[in-house]
Amino acid sequence: MKIVELGKTGIRVQKLGLGAGPFGSIYGDTNEKECRDTLTKALESGPLYIDTAPWYGQGKSEKMLGKFLPDIPRDKFVIATKVARYDTDPKKMFDFTHDRALASVDESLKLLGLDYVDIIQVHDCEFAPNIDIILNETLPALEKVKKAGKAKFIGVTGYPLAVLDEIIKKSTVKIDLVLGYTRGSMVNQDLSKFLPDWKERGIAVVNASPIAMGLFRKNGPQPWHPAQNELKEEIKDCIELCNAENIDISRLALRYSLDEIDGDIVLCGTARPAELDENIKNATTPLTPSEKFMSEKIVTRLSQFSGHWEGIELEAYRNRINDVEDDLPFFR
Repeated sequence: MKIVELGKTGIRVQKLGLGAGPFGSIYGDTNEKECRDTLTKALESGPLYIDTAPWYGQGKSEKMLGKFLPDIPRDKFVIATKVARYDTDPKKMFDFTHDRALASVDESLKLLGLDYVDIIQVHDCEFAPNIDIILNETLPALEKVKKAGKAKFIGVTGYPLAVLDEIIKKSTVKIDLVLGYTRGSMVNQDLSKFLPDWKERGIAVVNASPIAMGLFRKNGPQPWHPAQNELKEEIKDCIELCNAENIDISRLALRYSLDEIDGDIVLCGTARPAELDENIKNATTPLTPSEKFMSEKIVTRLSQFSGHWEGIELEAYRNRINDVEDDLPFFR
């Protein structure tokens, strides 16, 4: 596995990071043995970037990691967690306030069984009432966390890249890392528009969810996926096209994010050893000419769509906190 440096942090990790959201059973039940075996396997290829958050299973992901991480040499992994997104109840889901961020970090450290995390991030910034609360409360709180030695670096995460870019440009707190998801994939390449400036600022870029929250699963997306129906139907056609040629569309999606998007690392979530083995194999095996041709064909077909579902989840969230009924999907 290729080893890369995260921005200007000096941290060196595998190019393929481990998203530990599934350790919190957010995509189906998992057990301790599967999680342990997955983590053990992932660590074999070198220092490992692990991403988690209080939101993933409402602490379950962090708690599960806490069963293993204290027994692993600290230089073998890099752990990133988050603040600001917590509860499944939309009215209690987000809290970007200064004091809640401070308390959240202590809660995470206790669950993880660690004295510090490498990276502490603001989770899903677009759901804040406005970016002022992030600039004036959340990020200053994380700076205190960093000064207290409870974290080494600070990051921001979210879906709308323009929101993250605005925060980066306006923040008086140094931002070391940005995580965007599905925006550096076969369905959407908008991450590439922001990468040059962010890298010039020395910011590490995590390109998460190359299969676009399950859009490029072999069996198609989950029913809850927030993408527009027209886009889902087009991708289903692409999946059938791949299946007919005995080509794995998930492999194409992972390779596209690795080969065509200039992020520091690509983050894939799993808690199952078999899935991890497949991810590692795909990440270390270049596409064949026929796979490359199919990948280019799919990207061209999908280019007729916007390739994103920006605003849909935010609208659903606002409707729910205001008790407005709708049929919009709201899950991730």
